[in-house]
Amino acid sequence: MTARRTDSPSPALALAVALGVLTAVALLAFVAIGPALASPQNPSPRLDPEADAVETLPQDDEPVTLVLEGNQRAQIRLAFPEVEGVKDLGGDPGRAARELDSTLRNDLEATRIFQIQGPWAFSALTLTGDRGHDFEQYRSVGNEIVLLGSVATEGAGRLVFEGRLYDLASGQAILAKRYRGPIASARRIAHTFADEVVQFLAGRRGIALSRIAFATDRSGNKEIYLMDYDGANQRPITAHRSTSLSPTWHPNGAFVAYTSFVGGSPGVYRAELATGRKTALLTEGSQNISPSYSPDGRRIVFSRALGGNSEIFVANADGSNARRLTHTNAIDASPSWSPKGSEIAFTSSRAGNPHIYAMDAEGANVRRLSFDGNYNDGAAWSPEGDKLAYASRRRGAFDVAVTELASLDTRVLTRGAGSHEEPSFSPDGRRIAFTSSRGGGKQIWVMDADGSNPQALTGTGNNESPAWSGYPPR
Repeated sequence: MTARRTDSPSPALALAVALGVLTAVALLAFVAIGPALASPQNPSPRLDPEADAVETLPQDDEPVTLVLEGNQRAQIRLAFPEVEGVKDLGGDPGRAARELDSTLRNDLEATRIFQIQGPWAFSALTLTGDRGHDFEQYRSVGNEIVLLGSVATEGAGRLVFEGRLYDLASGQAILAKRYRGPIASARRIAHTFADEVVQFLAGRRGIALSRIAFATDRSGNKEIYLMDYDGANQRPITAHRSTSLSPTWHPNGAFVAYTSFVGGSPGVYRAELATGRKTALLTEGSQNISPSYSPDGRRIVFSRALGGNSEIFVANADGSNARRLTHTNAIDASPSWSPKGSEIAFTSSRAGNPHIYAMDAEGANVRRLSFDGNYNDGAAWSPEGDKLAYASRRRGAFDVAVTELASLDTRVLTRGAGSHEEPSFSPDGRRIAFTSSRGGGKQIWVMDADGSNPQALTGTGNNESPAWSGYPPR
């Protein structure tokens, strides 16, 4: 599929155009590893729940209080020397140990919480192996916390990783964990410990174990793929050999619903990640697209074509009991359920050009939320439900804009060549994944929630429609 021109409609309504829906007036431990293979005959590998464990190691007796002063607190200065044992391992265990080390460092760096000094920063220090002496050395170059890690093998093809945090002012251990698992779980061990560190020091959950679903044409057809939050481990979850797009996560993280043309007319399907099993949810009627789950996972909202029009419908999560929520002569599409479950945002052309609206979950109390730009589409809620991000056309191309719902103040986050659209918030609300054509073809990018630090996650084929998962179940 070629890249869309910058003056063309955004994805959800573009699909409606292709389907002939738009009218002339519209412009229109470990838990199971998430990766699933593309067919139920090839289920994803899973860690042995009895053999893989996380242990909380004993810590020093006296409590240590770290004072973090919210937005006024500078980055925590973290010393992170070499992980002990990495250089001693060869072959597959050695590669896994190096991957664990690099992944953990990248995860912590990506949080923006820490100013990290790694092994390269300690060449001028005199480190002896004596903990008290070395801690003073780390403090001498401005560090507050030190992370000490060690990795070793345990039996055939298994790793043991221990990670400890020490407060350098007191010398006391403040966090200590041990993880065991097969060498294939090296990245997951790193992600898990990184999230533990973030939880302990920042008081909020980390996102290293979250995932992003997206659509890609790299196989020759458009299929749904998953990747880790940092772009690693990209793998298919559908193999329909058709066109599949618009993935959305079930709140429990076990399923991804999406739109597919595999049955001819577009319908809503569900992939079970643990088994690869696919289930048709909404194929009756005409052109069922753009699904979004309610936060309790019991219902699903979507758009359906009615003659030459498109309306918002809601159904039970299994596709039963579908009923209509909107009743206008305009195009109503791209629904998105709010995190609290009380509202649904959607795109509507009822005022002429497409704009962002919201209604309560039963279809009443409709209100307009976007006023700038001449075409706004694809609303995504922040995890707190206080903001909406969406694609807004203002310069002949689309940019990602964010509207504060209390004040309707709006900021444009992206700039530069190409179109930037289809935003999706990370589960902590601190980052946004989006589709960008700045390099020609479509790719998935991420940026901080203020628009800074953009980074491409994909590069093979054309990639679009990112959907960031919630936090994994504890």
